Order: sequence, then C-alpha cells, then structure tokens
Amino acid sequence: GGLIGWVLTRKDMPAWYERLKKPSWCPSRKIFPVAWTVLYTGMGYASYLIWNDLGGCNSKAIIPLGLYGAQLALNWAWPPFFFGVHNLKMALVDILCLDGLVIGTMCSWYRINKAATLLMVPYLGWLAMATCLTIRIWKDNPEPRAAKAE
Repeated sequence: GGLIGWVLTRKDMPAWYERLKKPSWCPSRKIFPVAWTVLYTGMGYASYLIWNDLGGCNSKAIIPLGLYGAQLALNWAWPPFFFGVHNLKMALVDILCLDGLVIGTMCSWYRINKAATLLMVPYLGWLAMATCLTIRIWKDNPEPRAAKAE
C-alpha cells in the first residue's frame, strides 16, 4: 500500500514539496523511505503476532485486526491527499483519524500480545511527529482562496 501511494504521487512530489514552507525540524526527504521501511517491518511483524495468537482470521480477530486494517487504509490514503491532490486539510483530517485508530489498535492488542503492542510504539512516535509536521505545514501554507462570485 505504501509503495503504491509512493508510485502514484512521486512525480509531483519533489517540486511541490520543496516549495512548501516547512519548519526547521522537518526531517530530510531521504529519511522518510528508511523510516517507513523500518516502521512497516515492525508493524507487519506485530500484526503477524496478533494474527498468530488469535489463531488466524476468526471472530476473535475481527476487532484487533480490523482496527489494524483500518489504520493501514488511512496510512495509505495520506500520501495521495498530501502529495497527490495537495489537499493539506484532508491530509490533516486523515492523519488525526489515523492517530486515533493506531491508539485504538494498540489498546486492543495490549491484552493479546504486549510485544506486538510495543512494536507499534515507534510507529506511533513517528506519527506524532508527522501529525505535528502536517499541522505546521497546513498552517504555514494556506490554500489559495477562490475568487468571490459577483
């Protein structure tokens, strides 16, 4: 999913992204692929641990793995909102919902497998930074107002 989002948005990304006003603490573009590779590896293994502990896809797995799937969908939706259509407001709404779903996922996993929950902590930390960055970019790069009809 992350790879598909990157392929769909990579053409416009460098020029448009470079023109945005970003805070001094914004990570370099080179860090993002490395960070996401590490994060997706941890997330994938964590979801496997939950799937394995619950005995695969069954009624006990609906909520824990359903929350995980929902947060993945929002994770994969963020790049097209932000980089694809340059809709900073929708990207912000998406990432705020994503934050909530990740916390919900972790809460639902805690009783099942604490190690899986801990594997999600770096992801939540990265999302906290990404959320703050999205807020800052949204605030510092207002969308052009449409001309008023006379």
